[in-house]
Amino acid sequence: MPRSVNAVASRARRKKIMKAARGYFGARSKVYTVAKNAVDKAMLYSFRDRRNKKRAFRRLWIVRINAAARINGMSYSKLMHAIHEKNVDLNRKVLADLAMNHPDTFKAVVDSIR
Repeated sequence: MPRSVNAVASRARRKKIMKAARGYFGARSKVYTVAKNAVDKAMLYSFRDRRNKKRAFRRLWIVRINAAARINGMSYSKLMHAIHEKNVDLNRKVLADLAMNHPDTFKAVVDSIR
């Protein structure tokens, strides 16, 4: 009796990897074994960087808030401490947006907690 192999499933598995590797350079998009390694590495990077993106944006928001706070005569740490003391429900993302796009509103927030 001949050996039975599930060619449909294995071809679909390979096709999925090759589709994910489209646009990669050279053998990374042509040869299955090389493409599999490249796609695995890409998935690791994407998993890692979904978390790193959150850190990067938080750092950016802090820099923007600090710059705007210093324009209004306050340091970042004193501003955030005062915000927590007064129970103002504005997170860093909103504060950074106010600092960049609505400086007069940010100034009003700083004056209200001072």
